[in-house]
Amino acid sequence: MAMTETTLQPRERILRAAADLLAEGGREAVSTRSVSAAAGVQAQTIYRQFGDMQGLLDEVAQRGFASYLSDKHANLSSGDPVEQLRRGWDLHVSFGLANPALYRLLYTDPRPGEGVAVMGEAYDILVRLVTRVAETGRLRKDIQTAAAMVHAAGIGVTVTLIGADAAGLLAAHEGLSENTRDAVLAALITSDTDDQETPEARPRAERGARHAVALKALLDEDGDGKDAGEDKERLFTPGERLLLGEWLTRLTGRAGPGGL
Repeated sequence: MAMTETTLQPRERILRAAADLLAEGGREAVSTRSVSAAAGVQAQTIYRQFGDMQGLLDEVAQRGFASYLSDKHANLSSGDPVEQLRRGWDLHVSFGLANPALYRLLYTDPRPGEGVAVMGEAYDILVRLVTRVAETGRLRKDIQTAAAMVHAAGIGVTVTLIGADAAGLLAAHEGLSENTRDAVLAALITSDTDDQETPEARPRAERGARHAVALKALLDEDGDGKDAGEDKERLFTPGERLLLGEWLTRLTGRAGPGGL
């Protein structure tokens, strides 16, 4: 037991030292020398434990992201999918403002072709939320396009607010997050007023596109053939499923500039 504690202790000290340095001085403050000094270990101990400094930073990011992911998963539990999407946006922005250095590390650190696994998990949760909206027949765009728009807009707002906060100008951006969130969602999701309109009040192409988005969401969800114990592969062969998916994807883009 004593040997295990001795082995784990330096690793924990290194992680805490790197997290503190990141929070205090940003990515540039986390160097081999600074972490070694703060953790009281030799440089080779860092490389032995984490492979390299990027490996250390990745683990620091995963730890810092854990509570955020927990909140994101909790948001999936129940409720109206549009409200869940709003809460998901707010969680994202709040996390960034509370952890600016960690957020920059995760979302703005230039590492082409790479990415921390937890970020992929967070994006998957976003796609699941958007899919739920699509299944209600209220999504104007296809799922991947809508998710990408929410993701990009959310990052842009959060980075802007982090910069404003650092400059002491956060108060000047009051309402930016909420206003942008509502504008993006309004462009992607039909309102209650829209749903009360008669079918004839909306362009035919838009009506068709919305139904196609909903059907494709259900088709993708049931792709494993195991929904409610039914054998979906008996309804569609893999080739038929692929062709139907292609047709539905084509229909989602039929609405003109005034619709989708």
